[in-house]
Amino acid sequence: MPVDVPTDALPLDRVMRIAEFRAGLRAFMHRSEQSARAWGLTPQRYSLLLAIKGAPDGSERLSFTEISRRLLLSRNTVTELCQRAEEAGLIQREPSERDHRIVYLRLTAEGERRLTGVVLDNDLLRRELDKTFRRLSASLSATAAR
Repeated sequence: MPVDVPTDALPLDRVMRIAEFRAGLRAFMHRSEQSARAWGLTPQRYSLLLAIKGAPDGSERLSFTEISRRLLLSRNTVTELCQRAEEAGLIQREPSERDHRIVYLRLTAEGERRLTGVVLDNDLLRRELDKTFRRLSASLSATAAR
């Protein structure tokens, strides 16, 4: 942590744009969580389903370790979260064909249905957030160029 930072290092207009972006981001997260709840998902389960379906390799499945990394959660927390989601009929286990020590998690039809509902409900919110982010990015780039 820097010790000596001049208090006038940040122009007020820059701070205002950053504050506007963070407020927009918080509003997006709040409304997204409300939408998840309307579809019978906790915010954590929504994040879990989204991470699994959106696996970086396109497989639509993730191991417990990969989920832990993507959601920035401990292995124990992921195990409990997945167990509850499995009990709710949202995900299912799939053993690895190559390494029997690895278990993948994949969405069930019900998990797919609920995830799709939340994602579609949030399309407009994401477009609004994208506009806010682009405005902030452009204004910060312009400020840095000065």
